[in-house]
Amino acid sequence: MLTTGTKDVLLVGLGAVGTIYAYILQRSKLARVTAVARSNYDVVNAKGIHIRSKKYGIHESWKPYRLVSSVAEAADRPYSYVVLTTKAIPEVIKTSRILEPLLSSPYSEKHPQPTYVLLQNGLGVERDLYHSVKALDQGEPKIISSVLWITTNLVEKNVVDHDNFDRITIGVYRHGDHLTTTNSPEEAAILTDLGTMLETGGSEVTIATEIQRKKFHKTFWNVAFSSFSTLTGSSPTAMFRPPPKEGQSYSPYVAPQTAPDIIPVLRAIVQEMLTLGDFELCDLSACLTFFLGRALGYPDNEDGLPSSLVDTTVLRTAELHKDPAHTTLPSMLLDAQNGLPIEVEVILGEVVRMAKETGVDVPRIETLYALLAIIQNQTLGGFRQPKL
Repeated sequence: MLTTGTKDVLLVGLGAVGTIYAYILQRSKLARVTAVARSNYDVVNAKGIHIRSKKYGIHESWKPYRLVSSVAEAADRPYSYVVLTTKAIPEVIKTSRILEPLLSSPYSEKHPQPTYVLLQNGLGVERDLYHSVKALDQGEPKIISSVLWITTNLVEKNVVDHDNFDRITIGVYRHGDHLTTTNSPEEAAILTDLGTMLETGGSEVTIATEIQRKKFHKTFWNVAFSSFSTLTGSSPTAMFRPPPKEGQSYSPYVAPQTAPDIIPVLRAIVQEMLTLGDFELCDLSACLTFFLGRALGYPDNEDGLPSSLVDTTVLRTAELHKDPAHTTLPSMLLDAQNGLPIEVEVILGEVVRMAKETGVDVPRIETLYALLAIIQNQTLGGFRQPKL
């Protein structure tokens, strides 16, 4: 049975997303948030975090209920939830290594395992943690995965900019099963409990009966838009925003000479999925989501991966990035600019591996994967230095 009252929640990773969701959880008054700030602990401990949010307002020197510098330091009490907001970069460090103090003695012998909540981009990000918790022989691991839509950037080590929205979809991770579409009573109770916290804190929450198809759809946004942004060094505004009118001044924007050429290239990346058969061309990431999604067993309906998801994603992206006031960058581009590792394996690498397993040819995505892997290799080799 779930505990009642205020719950202890551990949040690991006090970057942009971590800060906003630590603030949301604490704002709900349903959670005592212990936050692990790793690389920015000293400045946050001394000065707090400056949150500049169009939705939640300006908050100078904000701090969570408790701030610690490591997971080991936080491993002094049981938690109802452990929320992981670090980037999933398994070639640098695996989730089980980050959370090792919670997955080993004495913590694992003194306290029950919490429900783990992964606020991470990419596919397959849950597997490593699942196997590590399973090895403790304390029953089936409780892992909630998510799809997060948010525009927020860490502009300094203790300064976070946030736009006017944050939407999160949460669902239970079922290892080896992405076709069950009904939550058990226990699953529903945990999801409702967490969802109530987040919703009370101000976030827009959707509870999914099967989360992997939602993550699958979000990943293809990243394949198309995050990859192009990172490789070109330009935000999606360079793909959609019209030139400034008289009296306006902003950049980047789409020059009239090149505007007709950009979206067809993005379409071509996706339309390679047509090699599965002679199908009519479809819009932007529709083909990618549709055909590989069908190969994975996702139906073309509201319970699976409806083709309409693609149109709404493209339209929302275009509308958002046509706005001259919009300045938020995709996190992959921002990481690359700052000389930090990028989420290339869990986004593009995982898609390429899934395609090979299902017999789908994705040469254009393989090319994007290879190009981004070069950026990653340069970063890991120490040739691209962090700015923050």
